Amino acid sequence: MIHNFNPGPAALPPDVIARAQAELADYHGCGMSVLEISHRSKEYEAINAAAEANLKALLGLGDDYRVLFMQGGASMQFALIPLNLLPAGATAEYIVTGTWGEKAYEEAQRVGTVRLLASTAADGYRSLPSTDAITPDPQAAYLHLTTNETIQGVQWPAELPDLGSVPLVADMSSDFLSRPFPAQRFALIYAGAQKNLGPAGVTVVVIRQDMIERTRKDLPVIMRYATFAKNNSLYNTPPVFAVYMVNLVLEWIKDQGGLPAMAERNARKAALVYAAIDGSDGFYSGHAVPAVRSLMNVTFRLPTPELEKQFLNEAQAAGMVGLAGHRSVGGIRASLYNAVAPESAAALADFMQDFAKRHG
Repeated sequence: MIHNFNPGPAALPPDVIARAQAELADYHGCGMSVLEISHRSKEYEAINAAAEANLKALLGLGDDYRVLFMQGGASMQFALIPLNLLPAGATAEYIVTGTWGEKAYEEAQRVGTVRLLASTAADGYRSLPSTDAITPDPQAAYLHLTTNETIQGVQWPAELPDLGSVPLVADMSSDFLSRPFPAQRFALIYAGAQKNLGPAGVTVVVIRQDMIERTRKDLPVIMRYATFAKNNSLYNTPPVFAVYMVNLVLEWIKDQGGLPAMAERNARKAALVYAAIDGSDGFYSGHAVPAVRSLMNVTFRLPTPELEKQFLNEAQAAGMVGLAGHRSVGGIRASLYNAVAPESAAALADFMQDFAKRHG
């Protein structure tokens, strides 16, 4: 058995893979594969509409929100958000708690006037900023944050602190749909699908209608959120198969019991791995301070780089893949996204305990 801890593209539910396999050659009797059907066909339009409806149902959102299926990953959104939502003369604010927030902030600076509201760079992105020190400008165009940093393993609580009335924009690429959260508090949410939602190739944008209406009109048409909303994400050819897979994953989440069930499943998995860290007498050292540890990406170090290399080699031999930390920071990272089975987390925890006994 392979235990897939890849950070993205990541594990997909086996039931989803099996259903996609069964439907691959002939989608619902149309005589063609879902890889071949036209994005203008009634079959794909039904998939597209179902994916939007299923996602909004899981989030408890109504007609005042739209779901857009876009391409270019979260990195494209780093630019599209300020291009659409940051008019001349206005200021956007950013809270930076890790590498991806840093990249979003840097990209926005290329577009317009941006204020760094808070950052935890000084402590190596091990924590979250004190909410007492965060005073958003209610006149800001928007306030951006990253709810979960995949590289550093730092995560905001699902119930965010009070950040005022400024439109809240969040990169949720690595913890979207992993737990219940008050989606109505957000003006815009974006997430690359390849962690909790589906395969690589599509980015989900959940945007409030009033934000669509305030977007700039002088952008190239393909870069406007309003274009995708008006055309139901069908202005140009969408990533048909990726959206199809997203819809299957959404149905799987619903069948499992929705976001509350995902939260329980993910908390149970993370607890196993963090217990192995905390019970190792310092052999393993977690990166994030315990109060803000991510349930999605468990990041830690071993006493030496040589032991980390041996850990990864032995884990690979035991069928555990994707555990190397991001190339920019090294170390170990176990990504425990929705589709990762609790049995995989238990196997990793057992392996960690055994490795520490043998080398500690």
